[in-house]
Amino acid sequence: MQSVLIVDDEKNTRDGLAAVLSDDYDVLAAADADEAIKLMDAENFDAVITDLRMSGKSGLSVIDKAISLPSEPVCIMLTAYGNVETAVEAMKRGATDFLSKPIDVDRLEDILKKALTKRAEKIEEQKTRLDAKIEKARAQKKHAAATQVANGHFELGDIIAQSPKMREVVERATQAAHSKATITITGETGTGKELIAHLIHVSSPRADKPFVPVHCAAIPSNLLESELFGYEKGAFTGAVNRRIGRFEAADGGTIFLDEIGEIDAATQVKLLRFLETKTLERIGGNESIRVDVRIVCATNRDLKALAQSGDFRSDLYYRLDVVEIKIPPLREHPQDIPNLLDAYSKYYAKENETQPVEFTPAALELLVRYPWPGNIRELRNFCENVVVMSPVRKIDVADLDETYKTPPAAPSKQTPTAVAPQLPVPTKKENEDALIKRALEAAGGNKSKAAEILGISRRTLYRKLAENG
Repeated sequence: MQSVLIVDDEKNTRDGLAAVLSDDYDVLAAADADEAIKLMDAENFDAVITDLRMSGKSGLSVIDKAISLPSEPVCIMLTAYGNVETAVEAMKRGATDFLSKPIDVDRLEDILKKALTKRAEKIEEQKTRLDAKIEKARAQKKHAAATQVANGHFELGDIIAQSPKMREVVERATQAAHSKATITITGETGTGKELIAHLIHVSSPRADKPFVPVHCAAIPSNLLESELFGYEKGAFTGAVNRRIGRFEAADGGTIFLDEIGEIDAATQVKLLRFLETKTLERIGGNESIRVDVRIVCATNRDLKALAQSGDFRSDLYYRLDVVEIKIPPLREHPQDIPNLLDAYSKYYAKENETQPVEFTPAALELLVRYPWPGNIRELRNFCENVVVMSPVRKIDVADLDETYKTPPAAPSKQTPTAVAPQLPVPTKKENEDALIKRALEAAGGNKSKAAEILGISRRTLYRKLAENG
């Protein structure tokens, strides 16, 4: 419940206003300015209603105190006839509105309600924009920390680009970054698509603006549209305040739509309209809002095939298919594996305040030969596990799990892999069992990490385990 402070040296006025407002608000009262200031020092109020002329300090001192507070409460001035000019001065100093005495209670309630609603909307918008700034700061911090840990191996954050294939990816990403074109990043689960998206952002003229990632598959379809485009107060049950969406939060910067192939048909339509007009409408609103944002998408699904089958709008696909950047699976650039192992070992050692691990040539040879079906995400989890759990700092063949001593064959292009966005349904149940078993082994029995490797939700993994016994 919102809180209101009433300040008036007339007891009847204090008690009367408190009685009227206490049904809807948490009300406290003060008999003078000094008492009011002490109360404001002790707790936060959403609104302050104060008389102008009181014994001792005037209501102006109450207003001055209120507007200096971080909570920025709504301030309403009460004044007797003949003091209107002074009340206007109070508004110049931060008061929201004023009422002449005798008080029209209905009008006071209306003014208070509207002012508090506007304040709540402002706070929500500030929070959304702050969240975007925090996300950007976190990404920058991660980039800086990872770069130091990698001792110069990182091109950006966790991107190792020593192999020709990854150098080509980095070069293509940085080249595309300077354009205004929509970019789609493709690749298996765990290959580092978000890192490439971040590289594009920091290499672009938008680098000093927000980078807003949206993991489309992680947001329920009935909420995705409101998350992306925002909503107006009253647009649906629970929409008590206006909220700006991720597109508005990313204004001037980059929005990263991960797993774009998972968005529902209604959101596809609205996204297509935005791409065509560069404007959006919040849910429940009719105002066209122009937003300057660069769209970078990512998917581990074949969008062209989805468009041809009717599971993804073909017109949206062609809007998105301007610049494509394909990230190869880790098994196709094994030259980067030693550097990745070294970088992540140092990173997780620093995170856990311990010593990094090293790998003997024999152990390193096995790890380079291993196909890493979960790609860099699986390798990263492996490094974290070894750094945290291994009793030795020199990892030899005997210290490796059997998974890495006898690695499975790398999946062919013709067969479904364990890194598709959704677990493929093989023709034989044994294939599915093998994929799940392999992922569980790679994750050390951790079902959450196994689900990440497989590219499915934890809930889906539990269902598959139950179905397959």
